[in-house]
Amino acid sequence: MIKVHNTNVNYIQYGKGKDIILLHGWGQNIEMMKPLGDPLSTKYRITILDFPGFGASSEPTVAWTIQDYADMVHELVEKLQIKKPVIIGHSFGGRVAICYASCYEVEKVVLFGAPCVRTKTELSTKEKLLKKAKQLPGMKKVAEYAKNYIGSRDYKAATPMMRDILVKTVNEDLSPYAKKIKVPTLLIWGEYDSEAPLEEAKLLEKLLVDGALIVLPGTHYAYLENLQQVIHIIFKFMEG
Repeated sequence: MIKVHNTNVNYIQYGKGKDIILLHGWGQNIEMMKPLGDPLSTKYRITILDFPGFGASSEPTVAWTIQDYADMVHELVEKLQIKKPVIIGHSFGGRVAICYASCYEVEKVVLFGAPCVRTKTELSTKEKLLKKAKQLPGMKKVAEYAKNYIGSRDYKAATPMMRDILVKTVNEDLSPYAKKIKVPTLLIWGEYDSEAPLEEAKLLEKLLVDGALIVLPGTHYAYLENLQQVIHIIFKFMEG
């Protein structure tokens, strides 16, 4: 456990060599990245953390933005005296990695199913009803209850603070950050990812100065569903 960004952050570090930092997705923890970290540790030094609000790390005391999470990672990097790491992130962790790599020095970036480009979509019937309900006198509490009922699984499972953070971070368009990433960036995506559709990966690839997209069979967790292949790809990417 280490104190960074005014928060207690749980992390593990093992292996020797060039530094790789692994960032997990929303609602996950260190264990979701260890299947990657363990084989990669044969050649590299691996650092995996529980994001604040998940695993054994404490919650932020205010609603953080993606930038706050990236700044927290950087503070951890500085305290651990890590120089120019390779950042690998899945989903929410990939969003943090995009922000981090645009602001701080990194060697390379690998993203798994990381939503970046946000386009406006038509509101569902439920969402339209909820929006109207909020505008009616005395309906604020009812609308909040309805939001609980029809919200995403992540929203329902979150504490009040983490719900605030989810609402604040989930729809932020990270395109301006992606355009600033100058290092080689590898996108590994599931062909049938419903949480970060493949079309988003193609849009992200076009924004990157030096990006490449690899599509694998699978879902939002294609990096685990094709684990051995992904490990092989990362080793090759690291050596290139």
